[in-house]
Amino acid sequence: MIKKIKSSRIAGMIGAFVLVSGLFFTNVSAAAPGTVSMTVTAVGKKDTSPPLVTKDDVQLYLNKERTQIADWKHGGNLYLAVLIDDSLDASIANQWNDLKAFLTSQPDTTYVSVSYARNGTAMLVQDFTNDHELAAKALRIPLGGGGAFSSPYLTLLDLMKRWPASADRRSILLISSGIDYFRGGFDFRSPDLDSTIGRAQKQNINVWTIYAPDAGHRGRGFFIANRAQSNLSQLSDETGAESFYLGTAAPVTLKPYFDELSTHLSNQYLLTFKASGGAKGRFERVRVATELPYVEFLVASQAFLPAAK
Repeated sequence: MIKKIKSSRIAGMIGAFVLVSGLFFTNVSAAAPGTVSMTVTAVGKKDTSPPLVTKDDVQLYLNKERTQIADWKHGGNLYLAVLIDDSLDASIANQWNDLKAFLTSQPDTTYVSVSYARNGTAMLVQDFTNDHELAAKALRIPLGGGGAFSSPYLTLLDLMKRWPASADRRSILLISSGIDYFRGGFDFRSPDLDSTIGRAQKQNINVWTIYAPDAGHRGRGFFIANRAQSNLSQLSDETGAESFYLGTAAPVTLKPYFDELSTHLSNQYLLTFKASGGAKGRFERVRVATELPYVEFLVASQAFLPAAK
């Protein structure tokens, strides 16, 4: 059933469609049938760069059962979507020089897009490009109070639903307060958090998050801000990434976060294994381990096993 739309909203919706319809036209191939690919980030002691990790150094477990690794590749293309919450306090733009430096320092194999989260939609400003100077120019000041407080989780779902299947590494960098104004209510967790995590796991997307306060009065309460940070942290943890924050105030500088993120992105591997999820497909708990000293892995807590064909 098609719902009628008020004429006063048509122009705005057409504008939004023009922005989002061009998103993610990149021609990328999906993983081979019957296989699952997961991005694994190797972390050294105190977040330093670890030594190179080989396939023989790694053990994969699905639901505690040792599973053979079909392939293990270092690096390769990375598609990095920067998503900035448009409801953030406009002062966060004082940190954009550090964000620009982070983007322009990425290798040619990294393709960057820039979008703003507004009304539950990812509004595209710059599609994926490895012209990092061009991507950096797409940054602007968030709208703040005019940013239409909504839900960063619905925006992430919108972004991921329009991202085609890919065998390459994929990450989202979300800069947000994490507060769900649309459906959050007074629950400890956003009702859309689990579906957002599941979607990211299914599509092998790491969601890195940086907390920053928004322009709304509601977000200034310690309980709400702390709860939102917990949601952001769980989102990152369960998708094989990290969440960056220090207290509930605006960060003095984002540079240490971007430096650490750059280290993580340069120490990523694509792990591939054969699996079948039965008639409908299913999620399985995952653990990736190594006996190398001072090396740990960031990896999604679950992998989606595709349906047998």
